[in-house]
Amino acid sequence: MNTVLKTLGLMQTVNKYNGWTNYATWRVNLEILGDIQFVEDDNVSVETLEEIVESTVFDNLPEKNGLATDYAKAFLSEVNYYEILKHIQENFE
Repeated sequence: MNTVLKTLGLMQTVNKYNGWTNYATWRVNLEILGDIQFVEDDNVSVETLEEIVESTVFDNLPEKNGLATDYAKAFLSEVNYYEILKHIQENFE
């Protein structure tokens, strides 16, 4: 199927969600990072974003090991933090 999509030039849009790389990236940006007012002096990095997201998610889980943690880790592994960082940097004013 991927070969057909690439041939048709559709591969770029298949994994997009509301203009973002995927659903996980869109949702993390919207619900976790979207309300944070970053400024250029913050020296925001991919690592900083990952730390913010992981502490927000994992500090709120009732148990530190288990099914919910496994699902959260799998979901967060799909997030394109580079795309979110680029978006943040483009909005520095």
